Amino acid sequence: MKPEAQLFEDRQPKTSLPDGARACVPQLVAQWAQATPQATAVSSGAEMLSYEALDRRANRLARHLRGLGVGADRLVGVYLERSPESVIAALAVFKAGGAYLPLDPALPAERLAYMLTDANVSAVITHAGLSANLPQGEWPVVAFDGFEAEHAGSSTESLEVEVLPEHLAYVIYTSGSTGRPKGVEIEHSSLLNLVQWHVKTFGITPTDRASLQAAVGFDAAVWELWPYLASGASVCIPEPAVRNHPEALRDWLIANGITVTFLATALAEQMLLLPWAGQCPLRILLTGADALRRRPGAEIPFRLVNNYGPTECAVVATSGVVLPDASATALPTIGRAIDNTEIHILDEKMRAVEAGEAGEIYIGGAGVARGYRNNPALTGESFVADPVRNGSSGRLYRTGDVGRFLANGEIEFLGRVDDQMKLRGFRVEPGEIVSALNLHAGVQASAVSLQSRERGEKRLVAYLVITPGASVRVAELRETLSRRLPEYMVPAVFVKIKTLPLTINGKVDQDALPVPSAANMLEETEFVAPRTLVEQRLAGILAPLLHVDQVSVKDNFFLLGGHSLLGTQLLTKIRDTFGVELSLLSLFDHPTLEEMSVEVENLILAKVTGGNGANGSTPAQSTAERSQ
Repeated sequence: MKPEAQLFEDRQPKTSLPDGARACVPQLVAQWAQATPQATAVSSGAEMLSYEALDRRANRLARHLRGLGVGADRLVGVYLERSPESVIAALAVFKAGGAYLPLDPALPAERLAYMLTDANVSAVITHAGLSANLPQGEWPVVAFDGFEAEHAGSSTESLEVEVLPEHLAYVIYTSGSTGRPKGVEIEHSSLLNLVQWHVKTFGITPTDRASLQAAVGFDAAVWELWPYLASGASVCIPEPAVRNHPEALRDWLIANGITVTFLATALAEQMLLLPWAGQCPLRILLTGADALRRRPGAEIPFRLVNNYGPTECAVVATSGVVLPDASATALPTIGRAIDNTEIHILDEKMRAVEAGEAGEIYIGGAGVARGYRNNPALTGESFVADPVRNGSSGRLYRTGDVGRFLANGEIEFLGRVDDQMKLRGFRVEPGEIVSALNLHAGVQASAVSLQSRERGEKRLVAYLVITPGASVRVAELRETLSRRLPEYMVPAVFVKIKTLPLTINGKVDQDALPVPSAANMLEETEFVAPRTLVEQRLAGILAPLLHVDQVSVKDNFFLLGGHSLLGTQLLTKIRDTFGVELSLLSLFDHPTLEEMSVEVENLILAKVTGGNGANGSTPAQSTAERSQ
């Protein structure tokens, strides 16, 4: 087995990054515009942008931005969909000496307005078709398409603007515990460290073709772009209809000759389950954003690399190859610290823990952010002094994540400090339940949520993406989980979903998981069709009431999503259909269709006979006899 450093076929960049610690990303891109002007820099469908065109169009826009006051540490909002134009805009901001703020057009107007105001942007670059959705403010708006038409004759020569490592490169807003997003400031020195590590580690050359897949405003998009443009490679942008559909995305990657791609964890796990062509050009699949719970099969023709890093540390802090291993029982690790980055695992008193012990992950080194935009108090809380080192270089970012060093030096990710759920007095780690669920052959992907019911009691709900063609029953899932988890960690409800909902940053969107209902809950038992006239009529009442196509005689009203309010409606329909009064207490005691049917038959018989059954035979007995 080759050591990890040799796993990428010992590729070495054909052209190394320029010497000089003060050469930043815009200078590196400009050098490729001179060296290979006609090489493709960015493509999207039929639109192809050469390095020369990218450089010249960015220069023209940069000159205009300088006229608007853009310079060192001044922010410019880029309010564009992922496109060649968004790349030109970001590079133009760099060339003007400023830092860019990516703004996703899908964000609500109120959130956008807050970000623009809080960031104190000097300008916003957008498109005429999007400008109507942009919140109004004091910032000048540059409509990219209109600007190019009006300034077609303007100079495209490079500006004499010095971009220094200590200048801001970009700001990305991430959710904050106060309910307001917080802007993370990343300097050029941190971005350059990411670029240099990436190019060296993955052997990036001008022959590589990478994808720009991540959502606008997700820091992975920074990683998907600049290492490739700084090394003369090509960046390809997939169509929106392709991005989140595994089969279509796989076909697009192959058809476009993509050699390196980044996919958020949930999507990457789905891609690992697909068949891949033997001549697949993809050599590296980078993933991150969530805990990785699957390993690649031996037949996968590319390397899977798991990465970890909060927004506060220039995208990546740790990285490691995930090798096929059918016998592995532990989850894949998050690898080791990247170049010029330090990982510390500390206890609550900020003391280093022993290898194998869990503690909070702290990040130090070249990738650590400057801090939070216009928020010195929060910066002071999250970016702390290294207890071992002194001086400006001894800053650590406290992640709030829990991990531990393994004996081989790799890091195991264990979850969040505040991520545990509490159920019936027990602390529950949802990742452990998800890991156990995913071991079932019929489960392709899963998520777990702790939900409160009407009476205040809480229950664990499992959400399952079922493997195509598989038949999965609740009973067997509970048996599988009971072998690995204590009773209180076994979910009470199992919900079927087609795919895990993702946030714009590629993580499982807990808020978008559907409420358990009769229409989506996994079947408890094999379907048994109604057998008697009463059962058939009850099924005809229950199915539309619970929004399901059919009801088995063994189905439980409450497990199908029924509750007391629906129970009252059910009792009214039973009275109108059968002319008998079934009590709510009886419904709680006899919640299955079969048991309800027996109760209704007993009431009908009592009404007809004055309370005595005929021939000493009860309706329950006759029902049982007819089912044999």
